[in-house]
Amino acid sequence: MTLQEIHKIAQQGEGLNTEFKKKAAFPEKIVREIIALANTNGGHLLIGVDDDGTVSGQRFIEEEVFVMQRAIQDMIFPSLNYEVEVVKLNAKKGVAVFRIPYSPERPHYLLENNRRKAFIRVADRSIQASKEVWEIIKRGKAAKDVGFTYGEKENVLMKALAERGQITLREFQHLAKLPRFLASKTLVRLVLANVIRIVPQEKEDYYKAVES
Repeated sequence: MTLQEIHKIAQQGEGLNTEFKKKAAFPEKIVREIIALANTNGGHLLIGVDDDGTVSGQRFIEEEVFVMQRAIQDMIFPSLNYEVEVVKLNAKKGVAVFRIPYSPERPHYLLENNRRKAFIRVADRSIQASKEVWEIIKRGKAAKDVGFTYGEKENVLMKALAERGQITLREFQHLAKLPRFLASKTLVRLVLANVIRIVPQEKEDYYKAVES
């Protein structure tokens, strides 16, 4: 990647496929951004670029790269294949470009207190994936048709969506009088069947009908 290409990416700002970091000061937090990119659409992590898109570079950029490579190796499961390149601004400063693929091994996650935590990208933010998002990512890798039958709970859901436009898992569970696991399973199956779509949120995901 050339310095001109880095400036072009920086001018477009952070987004679904791009994250900037001034330096690798908190690698345990930066790996969340990398996981989110790998689980969503892939993209670039640039170290040495300010949040506002200023390409300021970092002294000893190779050390920043080393810190991040260790963090990626030690904290991300399953292991993630990626590419990294250092582009020099001058003799003292450089920018590190991490190319993160849309990973075939997704969902990637980290372990916190023996709990698996996956992350996804929503606009220019990385948020923790809900249980439903995790399941959709995991099962969505296999390109196959998902069969389902319209029963009472599916009719309740589609009627609610027609009236409200969107619904949460909790609302659907209450309306259909279902245990949470069955409401969750139903929503995931209908997302995979492309009948409804999930809109991930930081606090509570919601679901909408797929427009024909």
